[in-house]
Amino acid sequence: MSDPARRPTRQRAALTAALGRCEDFLSAQEIHARLSAAGEHVGLATVYRNLQAMAADRQIDVRRTDDGEAVYRACSTAHHHHLVCRACGRTVEVTAPAIERWAARIAGDHGFVDVSHTVEVTGLCRPCGAARR
Repeated sequence: MSDPARRPTRQRAALTAALGRCEDFLSAQEIHARLSAAGEHVGLATVYRNLQAMAADRQIDVRRTDDGEAVYRACSTAHHHHLVCRACGRTVEVTAPAIERWAARIAGDHGFVDVSHTVEVTGLCRPCGAARR
């Protein structure tokens, strides 16, 4: 799905490597700070631009926090959904065949074709839920 017009750059490679070393969703500022700490000289505007392009090419996942901030993470290339902890932000990738069947049925019932969807389920992970009790 990647845009063939986008040429690989040192900055994109550094960004990809930084995302690959982390399991959590990170903001552009957090990614920029990690790159700087690792001695990579990549401007914040370059980080933003590359993250937006990588998300558009579906190379990374992007989601919005409750505050509206975009956060990014390297994810599997297979279609999946997320469980997201509202307290700590822990995110788990899940596949959900029942959701896929439901989405296809609902789209078909209404005459929609070439359908895509995004599902994000929020709640509290086990440690955060236990801490609230």
